[in-house]
Amino acid sequence: MDDVSYVSTTEGAFLLNISTGRLRFLLNSGRVIGAKKVKRIWRIPLNQRGMPDITPGRRGPEPTWNKNQRTANTFIHVLRKTIDYNRDHGTSHPAVAVKVGDKKDYCHALKIKGPCQIVYQPHKPNRSQAGGARLWIEVEPGNIVERVYFSDGDYGPPPEVVQQRAKQKKSKG
Repeated sequence: MDDVSYVSTTEGAFLLNISTGRLRFLLNSGRVIGAKKVKRIWRIPLNQRGMPDITPGRRGPEPTWNKNQRTANTFIHVLRKTIDYNRDHGTSHPAVAVKVGDKKDYCHALKIKGPCQIVYQPHKPNRSQAGGARLWIEVEPGNIVERVYFSDGDYGPPPEVVQQRAKQKKSKG
């Protein structure tokens, strides 16, 4: 009986504490032990510790797979301005922002694997989040948040973020 657990590229990257791009490079290099590609999706087996096995490279420093445990919560925001922009312009920019520590990513949908909470603070906005958010979803560090992208969607930062960055650049210059 096959009792090996398999994970997706996103989940494997989360467990290893590396980017999905780096994990795809390792997968394409044949360095992830037992990984199989089924059509367009990688199936990555987990070892007895619940981690993917990676063969060491021939050069460079010793790898540090998941030596730094995640300490930051994941914050998830629904970007209302992007939803309005998509409606008015017939576009499909990602309307969900996912922030873990200093890294921010945008996607169309999420799968939260583990406990989370919705926080609403109308009179005390969270200034460390996008524009002083008043409503967000908070996920504890050990839980996986799998991002989903529409195959026909628009990618990159949503228009409101691009406009915000342009304003910041203008005020600095």
